[in-house]
Amino acid sequence: MSKLLVIGCGGVAQVAITKCCQNSAVFTELCIASRTLSKCDALKSALEGTTQTKITTAQIDAMDVPALTALIKDYNPVAVLNVALPYQDLAIMDACLAAGVHYIDTANYEAEDTQDPTFKAAYDKRCAELGFTALFDYSWQWAYQEKFKEAGLTALLGSGFDPGVTSVFAAYAQKHYFDEIHTIDILDCNGGDHGYPFATNFNPEINLREVSAPGSYWENGKWVETHPMAIHRTYDFDQVGTKDMYLLHHEEIESLAKNIPNVKRIRFFMTFGQSYLTHMQCLENVGLLGTEAIDFEGQSIVPIQFLKALLPDPASLGPRTVGKTNIGCIFTGLKDGKERSIYIYNVCDHQECYREVGSQAISYTTGVPAMIGAMLVSDGRWQDAGVFTTEQFDPDPFMEGLNAWGLPWTVVENPTLVD
Repeated sequence: MSKLLVIGCGGVAQVAITKCCQNSAVFTELCIASRTLSKCDALKSALEGTTQTKITTAQIDAMDVPALTALIKDYNPVAVLNVALPYQDLAIMDACLAAGVHYIDTANYEAEDTQDPTFKAAYDKRCAELGFTALFDYSWQWAYQEKFKEAGLTALLGSGFDPGVTSVFAAYAQKHYFDEIHTIDILDCNGGDHGYPFATNFNPEINLREVSAPGSYWENGKWVETHPMAIHRTYDFDQVGTKDMYLLHHEEIESLAKNIPNVKRIRFFMTFGQSYLTHMQCLENVGLLGTEAIDFEGQSIVPIQFLKALLPDPASLGPRTVGKTNIGCIFTGLKDGKERSIYIYNVCDHQECYREVGSQAISYTTGVPAMIGAMLVSDGRWQDAGVFTTEQFDPDPFMEGLNAWGLPWTVVENPTLVD
């Protein structure tokens, strides 16, 4: 029995909050806090009468550390679940430390503007250390390790699907199927169709920055950087079919390289249709994916934020998105001296998600693991002093939670491997 403070009220947050309310045996009280109070109040009204969880709401600017600290101290939760923007991670971690509560998020920190003078010097140094363009990098949050350790608090990073579930899959494979894991290929396939010529399935600003950045993968102890979308493969996904997928950089590669011993190569692939790629290339060519502010008729405008305002809200895609997602990991390695390969994955139906929680599967597959991570931290099964990613804890209760809360998984021996 615990109290949880949730920061954010977007598409992923609404799924996570709904699932917390379904899990009222653990989350007896919940506060929804966001910059836009009306969204919090609307969600509270929609959920009341369907749950035994006591729900309250609050208005907060997550970047205002003193105000957020005061809110946390006043509400006194066991933990804070951060399902706001990745730009806000460090401020929320600071507030959790000041208030003395555990912290959970779904995506690692990234700067809103990498050209900001207060950030650029440290950013450039970190890129030089890694040897690649580190838009998405755990170092900023790993730097809080000693602070959380000294405070006796847990910070759980990346409890979404990827990162999050995919990292738990790796820990589960290591525990139950392998003596040594040698390669990991993370495959993220969205076979859904929302009917728009162009839209993003989660926050457009985050999504478009992610896919337009240089790609990279881990091989033989070092990073290999590629041009954006330069490495292309096709794969036949269960219940979805054959799709084109492209190698991207993704943050869980960094933590898995650190925490899975003997791993020789880790790659991340995501599927894209040709219409999406064509639109994205055109937008990039005319500068609309830019993250540096420009002056337009006396107003300071960040191009990608302006584009975000023009695109459909991902939260509105639920009723019109059909099809399925298939997200998982292919592992190769050794067991009892013999070569072995397995594929652990989840298939999720967009319309089944919409009927249950009013959301498409992209938000669902992130929001459910966010609730599970918050549950395991809140009930003590995933508590330790310091900053951790999901593969560092016992995977079994998380895997049980996936089956129990809507994301059942499948294990296939000897799958088709990615070239």
